[in-house]
Amino acid sequence: MVYLVPVGRFFYSAIFLMTVMGHFSAGYIGYAAQAGVPAPGLLVPLSGVIAILGGLSITLGYKAKIGGWLIVLFLVPVTLKMHNFWAVTDPMMHGIQIALFMKNVSMLGAALLITHFGAGPISLDTRRASPGVM
Repeated sequence: MVYLVPVGRFFYSAIFLMTVMGHFSAGYIGYAAQAGVPAPGLLVPLSGVIAILGGLSITLGYKAKIGGWLIVLFLVPVTLKMHNFWAVTDPMMHGIQIALFMKNVSMLGAALLITHFGAGPISLDTRRASPGVM
């Protein structure tokens, strides 16, 4: 059962690691500009850097508590600015934005758990704390 922890960390981080290249694309930057993100040419790539650092940290279990805080730092503004369902009048888009908002809220909850509990077993953090164990 101990192997479920690194698998869970990988599955959780996958969304942050798989979408990171989009943060450096004109499409993501344009979408953020349409949503009213200030300085999207700077903030969107910066959010990509934060997401990949947090995702890698959690996946590898290296300084995972800091990685969790990076994901929190990424998710809070993205969730509030990009998935503001309360400002959407089209019923279909309203429903989609509620679903995306709640997805991000659930990921935020998991990130907060990681900031508290850390990476768990089979991680670089555990290996550093107990050399020779793993």
